[in-house]
Amino acid sequence: MSPRLTLDTLSSLPPDVTVPRYDRKTLETGIVHIGLGAFHRAHQAVYTEDAMNREAGPWGICGVSLRSPETRDALAPQDGLYTVAVRDAGGERLRVVGSVIESLVAPEDPAAVLERLTRPTVRIVTVTVTEKGYCHEPATGALNESHPGILHDLANPDRPQTLPGFLVEALDRRRRAGIPAFTVLSCDNLPTNGEVAAGILRRFAELRDPELGRWIEENVACPSSMVDRIVPATTDEDRASVARRLGAEDAWPVMTEPFSQWVIEDRFPAGRPAWELEGAQMVEDVRPFELMKLRLLNGSHSCIAYLGYLAGYETVSQTVSDPAFRRLIGRLMDEEVTPTLSMPDGVDLTGYKAALLERFSNPALKHRTWQIAMDGTQKLPQRLLGAIRERLAAGASIDRLALGVAAWMRYATGTDERGQPIDVRDPMAARLAELAAEAGPDAERLATALFGLSAVFGDDLPRDPRFTGPVTDALRHLYAQGARATVEAMG
Repeated sequence: MSPRLTLDTLSSLPPDVTVPRYDRKTLETGIVHIGLGAFHRAHQAVYTEDAMNREAGPWGICGVSLRSPETRDALAPQDGLYTVAVRDAGGERLRVVGSVIESLVAPEDPAAVLERLTRPTVRIVTVTVTEKGYCHEPATGALNESHPGILHDLANPDRPQTLPGFLVEALDRRRRAGIPAFTVLSCDNLPTNGEVAAGILRRFAELRDPELGRWIEENVACPSSMVDRIVPATTDEDRASVARRLGAEDAWPVMTEPFSQWVIEDRFPAGRPAWELEGAQMVEDVRPFELMKLRLLNGSHSCIAYLGYLAGYETVSQTVSDPAFRRLIGRLMDEEVTPTLSMPDGVDLTGYKAALLERFSNPALKHRTWQIAMDGTQKLPQRLLGAIRERLAAGASIDRLALGVAAWMRYATGTDERGQPIDVRDPMAARLAELAAEAGPDAERLATALFGLSAVFGDDLPRDPRFTGPVTDALRHLYAQGARATVEAMG
């Protein structure tokens, strides 16, 4: 049996495996990352790793999981080390990343998480908790003040459960101790994610203490950022493959593609790593880049996920290898999404879209349609509905965008085209199942019921027949003809 990947086994790894070049034992915690999952470990942690390889600094990462202990349990015996496998049709390149020096599980020890967040050495808190982790109303971006976790954290500030609860309590402790505030850097797929984070923190703090709310508004920087890298879920086959290459066991490597992008508003009063030297783009306004990625990549991904799953395709690459799907996604991006974007000079949208189709087609990444389909009620407002609103305001067609919404509705019924159950993972899964059962396999009844979810569709879209009509028509076609034939017909 191979040894476990640890600091002691680094020197015995094959010479073609990249390893940390800094003295890891000297690192102190300068960043706390909340939402320690595969994406962070393949993206922000790699940029920080590269920055420290160039010039060692006080930027060790303490990773925090808000729910599951799985990542901590995998990384702790490995001294926090893990492998990033970069895959494409040309092969695989391995590197070991050491920037995550500690992992905590918030439900097990909230006091330890608050202690780390309050340390004077911590100057940045990065966040990847997915859309639902912000405890907000997706349609408005405002804090959901009736959210059970928010109600708990308001009543129990020293034992928080949510992202706002942890950050506001830590900031209050820093304020009372005279420790400067940390910067909160959202890396989730939300438009103006920094503004969303700032608004949620400010409102949660106001509910606790209006003076605390004012202090956070005046002292806490929340720059927006846009992140882009495809990171599928790791499988047992991936673990075995990496172990063979390493000659060491890694309980949780991450698989990813060569492409990586990080666009960040450069507002860090307490300092930051030199991410820009490692390829990050530091800008004054990230919004054009956010919309580009949310609508072109993430919006296309969601359409691929729902339609592809319904058509029987397990992965994104399988779906896009079907000429009908590739044609549909290309026309969706060109004809319905691109007109909603206004990019700075020098941004090559044509090249970006061509690269997306090639990235989607990467056969080395087994990115499951089911994985992307999770949390649709949280994702649709950002990925599809924003573009739909702009198209409607311009009097333009939304046929392919509407098909994406209809595919989500069909998927959310929990039964596929072959009558098999779908494991629908969504914060509103119980409500979706209830509405689907009441509507039955009737497109008009189902669409009408789901349009009533104001947290998803707001109050405007359900009243606009230019929206409800195309979505309901597309849903009828999905029921009558199936996803593959519907995609073929629409093109």
